[in-house]
Amino acid sequence: MAAVNKAFRERPDLDVALHLAAQVAVTTSVAEPREDFEINALGTFNVLEAVRVNKLKPVLIYASTNKVYGGMTDIRTVERNGRYEYADLPQGIGEERLLDFHSPYGCSKGAADQYVRDYARIYGLRTVVFRQSCIYGYRQFGVEDQGWVAWFTIAAALGKPITIYGDGKQVRDVLFVEDLAGAYDLAVQKINVASGQVYNIGGGAQQCMSLLELLAMIERFFGKKIERSHSDWRPGDQPVFVCDISKAQRELGWKPKASVEEGVRRLYDWVVANRSLFD
Repeated sequence: MAAVNKAFRERPDLDVALHLAAQVAVTTSVAEPREDFEINALGTFNVLEAVRVNKLKPVLIYASTNKVYGGMTDIRTVERNGRYEYADLPQGIGEERLLDFHSPYGCSKGAADQYVRDYARIYGLRTVVFRQSCIYGYRQFGVEDQGWVAWFTIAAALGKPITIYGDGKQVRDVLFVEDLAGAYDLAVQKINVASGQVYNIGGGAQQCMSLLELLAMIERFFGKKIERSHSDWRPGDQPVFVCDISKAQRELGWKPKASVEEGVRRLYDWVVANRSLFD
């Protein structure tokens, strides 16, 4: 806490603070729940307190996660055209969905999510929560536990084994990193609207794909068959997560620009051009 407090105290004219630091893997949170809590929940609390006690007024945007919505086992899904989809939610999950943390990671990020929101209500801080879906793009060093779009692309480039947990028909909405940066810019520009708000930030219903669809796409890019193996479903892995991004569109004037194919192609080009970084 002392180091965080000092960092903010030395910047009395700070305009914007982006809180992106986190423990990011569900699997790690299960193995090390105390460390996960201290980084995600307590770490975020320390940031908020540093802003409050130093009487600062920066725009503070917190990178939360779609995992705060939990397993969503009550939502009916169907299989269509080789992928899972919501049966009755064509635009995806909205921010009004009740929170239901699942896994220590969901609990720690969810607790932080709510602290950030409440510090706007109680202390008047100019905070914004972004509940982010699957973000991918340049300079993402994805691994098996986190960053699946980048991981599949990197593994294919290096000939490393790829394991699909489940049947591969799981669907996620994905967002290219430049579009995420655009959302941050707009939240700062429109802080009078965004302060104290929570926004789903992801690809939405128009920018989503299954694991198998990603593999088929990068097979086309590499011009070769990508070997993969299958293993059991991982605990808490939803067959579908697609977020409804209409609130961000309506209030911030934001929407994704890069299509799935365009974004993955740009990631692929970067991985191929920088292959030495992964060897």
